Amino acid sequence: MTNDNWNISLEKMMEAGVHFGHQARKWNPKMAPYICTERKGIHIIHIIQTARLLHEACEFSTNAASKGKQFLLVGTRYQTAGLIAAAAKKGRCHYVNRKWLGGMLTNWTTIESRLKRFKQLEEQEKNDLFNKLPKKEAAILKTQLNQLRKYLNGIKYMTKIPDVVILIDQHQDTTAIQECIKLGIPTIGLVDTDCDPSLVDMPIPANDDTKTSIEWILNKLIIAIQKGHQRRDKFSKTRR
Repeated sequence: MTNDNWNISLEKMMEAGVHFGHQARKWNPKMAPYICTERKGIHIIHIIQTARLLHEACEFSTNAASKGKQFLLVGTRYQTAGLIAAAAKKGRCHYVNRKWLGGMLTNWTTIESRLKRFKQLEEQEKNDLFNKLPKKEAAILKTQLNQLRKYLNGIKYMTKIPDVVILIDQHQDTTAIQECIKLGIPTIGLVDTDCDPSLVDMPIPANDDTKTSIEWILNKLIIAIQKGHQRRDKFSKTRR
């Protein structure tokens, strides 16, 4: 089975291990509609359901991107930090891949002030101003810059709360999910068999533990976002 629009192949999904869930004893009963069987104590995800919901998420993402909506990609597990950053840059998305700072969305004015400080320090570094300061003062500023760069680099150009948030690990980033719920921000989320699919607006049942599975799902979403950007860029050119 291959989808004409997004090339969502069940065979490729299985090769990527998208269908492997968690141990059956750790399951969340709300995931029952997305589980097809159990093998050796491991739940197997119904990938036809995954394909259907991924298609819907891709359609939504293309439509949102074509309207200029801003996406935030969240995945703070250490093992996938590089994957998140690469995917976000490819899709022209903002991202958080280190640590979710409490209030990153619900206390946006504070984050804005930190981003302003971040840009100020980067400008000082660029103009070699640190080397003109006493060593102790320069060291304090460099430490501050490194901390801001570590946690805020992926949202450096974010000027407002994002329109859509894509979440890779529900258990790792519960605070991010709760902030999105509070603010009514639409969410797309990978949900493994131990997750609660009701916490995100567009759940995608999939293995959220292996890089191959996460990368496969993310790639489809990023292609969808890119398609939306292309539509918007083409429309802008025709209006000139």
